[in-house]
Amino acid sequence: METAQPSQDLPPISRTAFHVLVAIGPEERHGYAIMQEVARITNGATRLGPGGVYTTIRRLLDDGLIEESDERPDGEVDDQRRRYYRLTGLGRAVVAAEIARLDSLVEAARPWALEFQA
Repeated sequence: METAQPSQDLPPISRTAFHVLVAIGPEERHGYAIMQEVARITNGATRLGPGGVYTTIRRLLDDGLIEESDERPDGEVDDQRRRYYRLTGLGRAVVAAEIARLDSLVEAARPWALEFQA
C-alpha cells in the first residue's frame, strides 16, 4: 500500500502564517522580532502589524505549529514580559510541505510565465 507524501497530508496555510513560521525558523523569537524578520525576509514587501502577527501566533499555537519557549535570553538585556516562540515538529513539517507545494506551483508556471517577461 502506498503512503501519501507529507506535503499531501498537510493542508496549505495562509501566506501570513507561512511568513511567521519562516520568520521564527530555527530560532526562538518574540512577536516584535517576528515582525522585523518578516519585513527583512520579504525585502519590506510584507509588513505585519501587532494585530496581524499576534492573531497569527495565537492560531499557530492553537494548531500546535509553534509553542511558547520557557528559555529566556540574557535577562540583563531582555524584557521579561516578552514571550518567545519556536517551531514544533509539526510546524517544521508544515513549513516543509508548504515549500514543496510552492515549488511545485512555481515549476508549473515557469514554462509559460517566462514568456511575459520583457
